[in-house]
Order: sequence, then structure tokens, then C-alpha cells
Amino acid sequence: MPILNAKVDLVIFDCDGVLVDSEVISCRAHSQMLTRHGYPITADQVLDRFLGVSDREARLIVEAELGRSLPGDFEAQVKTATLKFYEGDLRAISNVGEAIAAINLKKCVASSGTPEKIHHGLTCAGLYDRLAPHIFSASQVKRGKPAPDLFLFAAERMRAPPQRCLVIEDSIPGVTGAVAAGMIVLGFHGGSHCRPGHSDTLRAAGATVTFDDMRQLPGLIGRIAAD
Repeated sequence: MPILNAKVDLVIFDCDGVLVDSEVISCRAHSQMLTRHGYPITADQVLDRFLGVSDREARLIVEAELGRSLPGDFEAQVKTATLKFYEGDLRAISNVGEAIAAINLKKCVASSGTPEKIHHGLTCAGLYDRLAPHIFSASQVKRGKPAPDLFLFAAERMRAPPQRCLVIEDSIPGVTGAVAAGMIVLGFHGGSHCRPGHSDTLRAAGATVTFDDMRQLPGLIGRIAAD
């Protein structure tokens, strides 16, 4: 397939669903806590509505629909439930460690998760030391995905022009935010949460290329970055 040629200085990875196969786990924890606090919702419904959206943005949406505030420690409750599930269930995305090692470019993480959640997830999956300290969270910017703020913040901190950044994303808000930041986006649909047709959905949102096997990633980046 034809791929746009562009100079690439920085590869930006989303975390959940791209580095760690965590979306199903996170949705399970989120649905349990929302249901407990009077907002009945299944894990599949959380996946449909809030995939790629920061906890802060998801909370605002739910509170607007409920017409009242969730408990002040709601995010902490979700985090505790998520991390409990992580201990037994979390795995790295297949072959992602090898893919990271094979990419000879600057790399960082830009995730909608909290710093604690990102750290714990990457540590459980054995990936933290491969990417630290270049790890950025939506809590560091005013607006989370689908706004471009987090991607622009990561590019600034990594001293890379946005137009020379390549983003790996698995969610519509993530793809939308990266495109709004003026970056090239590769859509990954190999996580356990991805349903049939997700590739087409990512392309419709603006992903230049989609793929479902991390062993493909170094070659795709090489083709895009070719002179």
C-alpha cells in the first residue's frame, strides 16, 4: 500500500491498548465503580463510549448525565480497582518490546491515564525501563484527548516539531488528537479489545495506516521515514 514519506524525529506511543493490553481490564474496573455509584454500565459500554478518553473527561460526561457529582475520590477508587486487576491479568501487547528495541528513533509515551496508572501498567508489563523517563500523562495538560494538547506537550518536551512526529494509537480520540496536532498517525488494532471493523474506524478518524501486529511496526516506520 502507498505510504506518505515524511521525516520522522519522534515516535509517540499511546499506552493502553498499544503498549499494554489493558483496555478490557480498565473498562471492567471503570464499569464496576460507575455502577456502584448509580450509573449502571457494562464493560463493553465503557469501551464503546470512553475508549481513549481521560478519566477526567469521562467523569465530566457521566456527571453531566447524572446531574450530580461523583464522589471526590472516584478516580482513586477506579485506580485501585484497575491496579488490583493489573496484578493478575495485565500483559504487554505481543512483540511490542522487540518493536520498541528495533526503532532507532526518539520515543516517548503520551497516555490518557494518570501517571500512577501508566507507571504501574508499564512496570507490570516489563516495559517501563524501555521508555522512562519520557512518559507524559493527560494530567499534565488542560485538555485530554481528543484535544491535541497532550501530543503537542510531548513533542515540545522531546524537542521535536509536531509535523515530524509519528503517533501509534488505538482509539478514535487518540487518532483525532494526533491528527489535530499535525502528526502522522498509525492505527493499531491488535489489542484484545479491538472488534471487527476497528481498522476501518481508525482510518476514518485519520490514521494513515492501520496494522494489527507489532512486528510490522519497525518496517512501517522505516517506509514512512524513508528519504
